[in-house]
Amino acid sequence: MNRGMNRGRGHTLLLADVGNTRIKLAAVGSGQSITLRQDLLSRGFRPDNLRAWLETAAPAAGFMLIAGVNEAAAVRLEAVLAEVSAAGVRPLRQRRVLAADLPLEVQVDEPLRVGIDRLAGAAAAASLKTAGRGAIVVDCGTAMTVDLVSPAGAFLGGAILAGPGLLAKALAEGTSRLPEVAALETGSPPPMPGRSTQAAIAAGIGWGLRGAVARLVAEGRQALGGTPDGSAGGEAEPEVFLTGGSAGIVRDALPGAIDVPDLVLTGIALAAERACAR
Repeated sequence: MNRGMNRGRGHTLLLADVGNTRIKLAAVGSGQSITLRQDLLSRGFRPDNLRAWLETAAPAAGFMLIAGVNEAAAVRLEAVLAEVSAAGVRPLRQRRVLAADLPLEVQVDEPLRVGIDRLAGAAAAASLKTAGRGAIVVDCGTAMTVDLVSPAGAFLGGAILAGPGLLAKALAEGTSRLPEVAALETGSPPPMPGRSTQAAIAAGIGWGLRGAVARLVAEGRQALGGTPDGSAGGEAEPEVFLTGGSAGIVRDALPGAIDVPDLVLTGIALAAERACAR
């Protein structure tokens, strides 16, 4: 990665994971560590907040790699970066991360239609997992995904389901009397039985997601040659990587999972060498 970065001496490598709800920003420090994390809202973020972060993250010059699934937010981010650079405050180069930039083989029916966030997370898991073992990536965001990485490090596809916020919104908008329940992003669901409508919705969403993700991980383990509960141990068992803002909801249902909060950003950083060379 350093070889590509050194094209612009003094440039700081910056990363942007543009999700449906949040834009996750970071700088890459020594040893490729993720530093200076900052989150912005994807919808209607304040440019001044981005400019203030840039003053700290890239005081001289920067090169930002942008990956994400919210096109409108990504375009707005790019526009603000271009404005800052044009104003002469600091030179800022920027580039979208493509699937071809990631050190990852994609073995699915329609590789060009896979979200770049899923591929970045899989690339990071492939680089972090034990050699010869598969990996399961559980990303708990606006949508929740459970993706498989082969022992050889290839992306095999996975499953996508609605996250807690989307489920709560769907219940509120699709019914005449159910309220929209907030504060479902972290922590364990309320105990059963829910003794109010709000508690019943929170229990249904929380316990339902835990059960769904646990079953998908069990299916993924079997698909990768392990046992549904990982009880066999040994080299055949895939490693489970957990990330995303809603990871707290399912954490207890995935014993032994490896928490990597910045998994997608780590994957974006892996694209630096190829992206800088283009």
